[in-house]
Amino acid sequence: MRNPEPSRRRSPGVGILATLEGIALIIWHFIATPFIGRNRLRWGTTGTEATDPLPGDQLVAEPKWTYTLAVGIKAPPETVWPWVAQVGQKQGGFYTYETLENLAGCKITNTTDILPEHQHPPVGGEIYLHPTAPPMRIKMVEPPHALVLLGSPAEIKAEGSWGMSTWQFVVQPAPGDTSRFITRGRSDYSPGWKTRLSFGRFPIEPITFVMSRKMMIEIKRLAEKSV
Repeated sequence: MRNPEPSRRRSPGVGILATLEGIALIIWHFIATPFIGRNRLRWGTTGTEATDPLPGDQLVAEPKWTYTLAVGIKAPPETVWPWVAQVGQKQGGFYTYETLENLAGCKITNTTDILPEHQHPPVGGEIYLHPTAPPMRIKMVEPPHALVLLGSPAEIKAEGSWGMSTWQFVVQPAPGDTSRFITRGRSDYSPGWKTRLSFGRFPIEPITFVMSRKMMIEIKRLAEKSV
């Protein structure tokens, strides 16, 4: 593997066309949920990937809803991992629709480079999705295979209502020096409307799918380019 030189190019998620694409996809997925919602929860998975145990599953042992997304990458896990390791609002971003994210106040810059200063996420560290929202906490780091985040406002005493969710990033080796990149979310919550809005499937899941799919495709592109 060679280390890619700084690209000095803007993220594909920047600009009006990318923003319109993101908005259109989110609207379409809201409308299409009754027809494709179940299949969307396992987008890209093959075989038993959608139900196989993954690192971090135990953090939300009995989720009210869950999804597993996957994509094949023509690069080994050691090449994919640096792009996963640096995810975060104050780090490498999330490789999604940057302009759209920032219209929502996320203050994110999605990098197209490997950032050496963000290659060692610490267990117990915080990953922000939005500067004013409670952060997710890093619960597991297993380079170059797994990064697991837990969102639980009660854990950091951000609010009294109860809910929790995981965001699991897993890079598995595959034949031919390639990888399977898998992301999974598992959510549980109390009956209150505030936690249902924050941790329930709707309206979060269609938005999460559009942004996660974009992230995975972009990590695939960046990793394959750096081989």
